[in-house]
Amino acid sequence: MNNRSKSLIYAATIGLIIVAIFLGFLSSITNPISWILIAVLFLIPMLYKKIKGDDQIVWKEEYSVGIESLDQDHKKLISLLNQFITAYDYAMSESYEREALDDLIAYTKYHFSREEELMVDNEYPDVVAHKEQHRKMFEQVEGFVELYNEKGHDALDEISAFLSNWLINHINGTDKEYTEHLTGRGVK
Repeated sequence: MNNRSKSLIYAATIGLIIVAIFLGFLSSITNPISWILIAVLFLIPMLYKKIKGDDQIVWKEEYSVGIESLDQDHKKLISLLNQFITAYDYAMSESYEREALDDLIAYTKYHFSREEELMVDNEYPDVVAHKEQHRKMFEQVEGFVELYNEKGHDALDEISAFLSNWLINHINGTDKEYTEHLTGRGVK
């Protein structure tokens, strides 16, 4: 069952509970079934969240590379990635999914060029290898975009998983390697 079907079933269940509550109150305001259903109505989102889990990425201070502008970029990337994950998880419209993906890709390109420019300007010795990682990541993303163009919504799970893993691993791995060099050059 895809996420759209699950969302529809979830919404229909909530709608039916609301109708049942209303009908119960028509018979009597003290109807215990209506009050029980109200409690169930409040518990459903918590149960749903617990069962589904939280795919959202939360910024942690351990992700910091020690350079404020790049940390802000990384926070923005995480925010855009979370928007993209939400578009996928809740089976938003195709235009919303496409917009979330395009925004994420555009900001990633902006961030990579800014990061690379900082490395070049400050003569970071491993800039060529770092640029190569960025290039390879974009090759993979372009492949995923083609997959999205072919499959639509069904391709988003792969894209979401790849981008989530890549971003956090890149920040905690390769990006942290330039911290000492850049901060030693006075970059803050």
